[in-house]
Amino acid sequence: MKRILIGLVVAAVLATGGWFGVNLYVQHRAIAEIEAAFEQVRAGGGKASHGKIGFDLPSRTLTIEEVNVEPGRGPLAGIKAASFKAVGVRQVDEARIAADNVAIDGVELAIDGAVGAAGMKMTYKIPQLTLTDYSGPARMQGAPASDSILDAYRFGLEQFANVAAASLNVPTITAAMTGVTGGGTGEVTYSGLMFRNINRGKIEAVKMDRAVVAINVQQPRPDKVTTGFSDVTIDDFDANVVIAALNPEKANDDSYHRVYRQISTAYAMTSTSGIGAKIGRILVEDIAYQPSKFRPAELLAVLPKDPSASQSPAQIRELMEKVANLYDGARVGKVTIADLSMDTPQGAAKLNAIRYSQGEFALEGLDAPSPQGQFKMERFALKSFSVTNLMRWAADLTKNVGRPPSPDQMLGLFGVLAGAEIKGVAAPYKATKKLVTIDTLSLDWGQLVGPIPSKAHLVAKFVTPTDPSDPKQLPLIASGIDKLAIDLDLGAAWAEQSNSFSLTPATLDIGGIARAQLRVALGNVPREVFSADPAQLMGQAARIEAGALEFSLRDNGGVDSAATQYARGKNVSRDAARQALADSVRVHRADVAAANPDAGTAVDAIASFVETPGQTLVIKLTPRAKAPLMQLMQLLQTDPQSALAQFRIEASTGL
Repeated sequence: MKRILIGLVVAAVLATGGWFGVNLYVQHRAIAEIEAAFEQVRAGGGKASHGKIGFDLPSRTLTIEEVNVEPGRGPLAGIKAASFKAVGVRQVDEARIAADNVAIDGVELAIDGAVGAAGMKMTYKIPQLTLTDYSGPARMQGAPASDSILDAYRFGLEQFANVAAASLNVPTITAAMTGVTGGGTGEVTYSGLMFRNINRGKIEAVKMDRAVVAINVQQPRPDKVTTGFSDVTIDDFDANVVIAALNPEKANDDSYHRVYRQISTAYAMTSTSGIGAKIGRILVEDIAYQPSKFRPAELLAVLPKDPSASQSPAQIRELMEKVANLYDGARVGKVTIADLSMDTPQGAAKLNAIRYSQGEFALEGLDAPSPQGQFKMERFALKSFSVTNLMRWAADLTKNVGRPPSPDQMLGLFGVLAGAEIKGVAAPYKATKKLVTIDTLSLDWGQLVGPIPSKAHLVAKFVTPTDPSDPKQLPLIASGIDKLAIDLDLGAAWAEQSNSFSLTPATLDIGGIARAQLRVALGNVPREVFSADPAQLMGQAARIEAGALEFSLRDNGGVDSAATQYARGKNVSRDAARQALADSVRVHRADVAAANPDAGTAVDAIASFVETPGQTLVIKLTPRAKAPLMQLMQLLQTDPQSALAQFRIEASTGL
């Protein structure tokens, strides 16, 4: 029995010694690996140190105290951590390690020249962050050789793309800013930050309770601006797409890759100057990058080193081209900004929504103060709007600094968008209490031939008060018309196959007065007529031939109004006034009919139209033979009767 007890004691001592020996070996190996990683920083010209390192074998817990790393070159100035603790550490394979839980406390991160802003510094403080089910590389890659903020950003994303974790939680982050534009300082606070399902550069979901940015500026006047984002969610982020966009080797990738599926947040802003704003919800969906065009490094390369220094037209043009390329390389599926409000010294303004989808940019439900009163608008939209084309058009204008833009340059604006629309406007009319109301104001164009549209459509429906200060409107006011209801529908299109141009529909309805409709057709309209060169335009215009023309006019009170004004001026009855107006038309019948017998019929129809209110007058002109348009226009100025003689004229009236 004694020998057995002695044997057990010896075995226990040997086992204990062996256990501690293994534990010391593992701890020594962990220290060696950590020292190797720190030596990488020192070899690159930086500084790296740490405090006590411990490793508990039963729980496989690694601890490191007082981590301090200074890379030695910007933009990352330094990173500190009071303690690092990883539980359940294990070797997955030769290149990767894993841990059940990682906790890092007391993190401080300093960045110089943040986001490329010279002189700006940011210091982040993170009291605690934790990761669960972590796996990542056993050793960090070498730091980038350049001092570029984008290279540093790409390096950080590349490290991130090598790790995986079930979750990352950061309760709070605070950041102090100095060197803010305007001679100011700032502070940023993040709270409730959580990442879920991180896997090789992809994040399934990010949530943040709140982010608040407070900036104190001195220029142009002292002010404190506080902005906040709340209830932030990001779904399906892919850092690999951003890495590709920052990698020169991916410059030939012309396909779009999605970076974010959706970003959602609310926003609020206040300032000591009395200006404030709130946004109930910002929703951005399907953000994608095209690596061959989304090249932020090229944009940063042409940014002025000194923002206060003047730039040459060539430098401005190059900068705009780079911005245009950047926009061209980014694609957004849909943007919705809802429930906007702004407080200003003039009063409160509200906007229901700003929307962007498939090239259409729209404002909806605007209610804002103006010097004359409240302005309201249901909708304003730009159709097929392209920021890329806008930047390139603006860049092209810089070629003529000091000189007016050429016609070609101005016409380039048609390529920026394909139309605009305004609906539901109620606006104060001058200093009166009356309103101008716009039901619809819409202009569309397309079928560009070079920079010039060959198709357009204008619709305008609005009501405006009559203006006593305008002498031309005094007869209307005297007739009891206190407002004008305008309904205009005007369309024009060129057909390349037939080389024909038509003006249709062309309708103008003035409520309480008349409704006019016009149809015009032109033939032999060559493609070359759509030119900004005046010489080419005039040369090709000579080939255009006049086609059929049809005009109709429906009397809705205009004849009675004219007769009433004539009666007042001549002090006669309204019937006598109407007859006098008809006679003034018939007096020219003989002269007109002598040049073209058909024209006499038109004179009779016009006189009948004046005599009997509420009729519709219809006049049709059809060319008797080919009639060059330019010659007809010149003839109308010198000999109108001969010009009319080239047309067959049909005229009629009816109720």
